[in-house]
Amino acid sequence: MGTSMQKWHYLLRVNIAVAIPGILSEFGISKTAMGGVLTALFAAYAFGQFVNGTMGDKFGARRMVTIGLLSSAILNIVFGFTQGFLIAMVAVWGLNGFFQAMGWGPIVKTVACWFPPQKRGMASGILGTSYILGSSISLLLAGFIAGHFGWRWVFWFPAIITIIGALHWALRIRNGCENEGFETVERIDAALKYAGIKHSLGIILKDKKVWFASLCLFGLNIVRYGFLDWAPTYFFEVQKASISIAAYKTLIFPIAGAVGALSSGWLAEKVFKQKKAIVAAIMLLMLAAAIWFFVKIPVGNWVLSLVVLAIIGFLTFGPHMMIVTILPMDLGTKERASSVAGFIDGWGYIGAALTGVGTGFLLDHFGWHTAFYFWISGAIIAAASVGYVMASLKKKI
Repeated sequence: MGTSMQKWHYLLRVNIAVAIPGILSEFGISKTAMGGVLTALFAAYAFGQFVNGTMGDKFGARRMVTIGLLSSAILNIVFGFTQGFLIAMVAVWGLNGFFQAMGWGPIVKTVACWFPPQKRGMASGILGTSYILGSSISLLLAGFIAGHFGWRWVFWFPAIITIIGALHWALRIRNGCENEGFETVERIDAALKYAGIKHSLGIILKDKKVWFASLCLFGLNIVRYGFLDWAPTYFFEVQKASISIAAYKTLIFPIAGAVGALSSGWLAEKVFKQKKAIVAAIMLLMLAAAIWFFVKIPVGNWVLSLVVLAIIGFLTFGPHMMIVTILPMDLGTKERASSVAGFIDGWGYIGAALTGVGTGFLLDHFGWHTAFYFWISGAIIAAASVGYVMASLKKKI
């Protein structure tokens, strides 16, 4: 159920990537300004993760996710009426980011409750495909809608169907295994000392492993949202594809990413004997190399560009899944899984915020090649950070 619901969030977030060419064309705003709109969502999402992750530990997934999705849907409807007024676009899309942040941490906590530590690798792989497949569905749906009905309906139609999904979630979900009368999968002696949000954050802030895991996601999200948000514009402007075809080409990024997410969880458990950080480090180094190769591909060779984009997606979402799902469960345990997930994911979205306006600025002033090298730097930061996590643990994760 958590896997299914996480997909709905991305219908109301990734859709803007397909709308960007239409917005730029109709209102004549710069890519830097459009990047500022993207940054507003990511910055608000990061703030929301720091707040809502700990709130999810207290109030549970049922209430948090329902409120977040319904609010996000309403804001998407409003965004379609902003008419290129930049301040309104930034405000509405920023609020959307805050309410989107009510989803991930509480959902991770629900999974942590239902699965023991030795089973979380594959469970996290399946959960990890939710946001990846959600991105794919969003790109596919938005590409079709933009090509046939215009960019405004890219926001309106997903909002309508998400309202239905949110109501279904509210009726069906149970926060954890305790709600069904089952014993918890971990001993909860630590819960006797758990004193709420302040206590949880105090423990997290003292843990260097959590900080470096957060820095890793900071760098990786520079890559992830660089491609996810700007690839449709790249294909539209550079390869001269229609907006629908540009969206469909971008689909290869999250689709290959789903394979990477599932494969990385399996590799970590079966091949590397639970040494998950090693798998992440290898994939991140390969990611930097793959982006560099993408830059060197001639513009007219769209087949090779799609093949390499698939490799980039595979190498992006594999380590991403481990960082946002397995690491919070292992570092935070069941009692603080939502708090750790929210803290790490919050820093990841600071990286995403940087890539929003940062990429837009680089595109306006230096062009696409410079933007790609900016994304390469994110992959290198991520690889170095996860290497520290790997080296600092006596029991490698």
